Amino acid sequence: MALRHNVLLFLCILPFANALYKQWIPDTNFENATNWDKGSVPCGNDQIVFLAQRKVSVYVETAHTITAMSLPVDGQLILASGAGFSVREGGDPGCGSGVTAQFKDPESLKWFDPSLWVAATTIDDLHRGTYQFSVHEESVPCQYDDVVFREATSFRVDVSCDHDVPVKSVSVLGKKFTSSSEFSQYLSSSSGKLQFHGSSSISVGGSGCSDITGCTCDNSKNRDVICANVKCDPLECKKPLHPVGHCCDVCGAVVSVQFSSNFNFESYRQRLQHLFLSLPKYESLLMAMSKVSKEQRLLGVIPFVATQEIQVLLLDQKTGQEAGKLAEALARDIVKDVHNHGSNIGINSAEFQASSGASSSEVAGNSAGVVVGAVLGSLIGVGLLAGVILLYRRGIVKIPRMPSIPSISIWKNNSEIGELGGSLDHGYDNPMFDKPTMMPEVPGLYGTETMNSITLTQSGVHFVNPVYDETDFNA
Repeated sequence: MALRHNVLLFLCILPFANALYKQWIPDTNFENATNWDKGSVPCGNDQIVFLAQRKVSVYVETAHTITAMSLPVDGQLILASGAGFSVREGGDPGCGSGVTAQFKDPESLKWFDPSLWVAATTIDDLHRGTYQFSVHEESVPCQYDDVVFREATSFRVDVSCDHDVPVKSVSVLGKKFTSSSEFSQYLSSSSGKLQFHGSSSISVGGSGCSDITGCTCDNSKNRDVICANVKCDPLECKKPLHPVGHCCDVCGAVVSVQFSSNFNFESYRQRLQHLFLSLPKYESLLMAMSKVSKEQRLLGVIPFVATQEIQVLLLDQKTGQEAGKLAEALARDIVKDVHNHGSNIGINSAEFQASSGASSSEVAGNSAGVVVGAVLGSLIGVGLLAGVILLYRRGIVKIPRMPSIPSISIWKNNSEIGELGGSLDHGYDNPMFDKPTMMPEVPGLYGTETMNSITLTQSGVHFVNPVYDETDFNA
């Protein structure tokens, strides 16, 4: 626990890195064996040939013995101190019979080829070879980056695209250019014309990244020309991922981090490096961390707002069924670390997706699916209703009239009709109170004698009870 606190303290005092240093890898040095068609540097008995119609600037570090040399029409040899060429009489006994060595054509080397650059946080890391892994768009120099061509080298690079290429600075042969006017003068020199060519110009003098939460590379406008130089490998994972700024799908994991205003991009990168990637089980992993703009979509279809987040791409370089598993394990550890300490380092939340199909929001995704389904169903219902109304107004669809409701007077006149249209049920017959006209014709039941026994008086209705004698109770 004490070690972790020390690491956190170290991260808190780290300065923020305003830009990355991007260094061009190829060179046109005479002593570089890869620049010759035979794969070796020419010796004293060899004849040296530079293609006559090709432009090239070659840096020569040391003295060389040669037999003959054919130079191009437009080219230059940049000689370091003590470097040069001489012809030895009798040849070079250790060189063999001699061959014709041809210098390779560097014309096809392009600025927007991600494989031709390396990146580091500091110049010291660049010299030590401590490089950073990046997505393809950020492997090429971004507008906030310092571009470095090694001191004792020359080169030829094709800078071709639809617009100027902005960078913070450019270093060539040990000289750093930080203003466009100064660098334009160099580009118009003989060395500048041979080293840089193409349809675009490099614009120097931009400011570095001043946002402590990081800056977006803004190379998305160059995506097509960048990805044209990238060849994607076939994948074997279940659900390949497509990170923002990368040209190819990958097997691994992507962590999306939502941050606050006190988040420090470089400190967090160092935190991940020291807490996780320094562990033996994770030391083989590649991590690319970048600030990206992500388009939010309503119902996963309709774009409505763009938000910024930190993307952490993790690749474990394994193949087959094991591809992406180690990266997924690290992604889970990073999300767990955010859950425990996110509020202390300016992180609001984090989630991950893995090429195995796993994610940190599987449960939330199911709930969200139900909500999305309900909302989508409601929208479809409203749409159908709106369509019917539109067709009705245009006269294409007619709505049938509803049957009229009988008035109260009709119900009164038909009081003998039941609710279902049949005759009204009166229950059972009461021979005492029912009307004679409604009673069945039973002989003697409603005879004259019986009818005469019922009398009407002012006090009410009286009848004679046959059980008792006729007695005047009122007497």
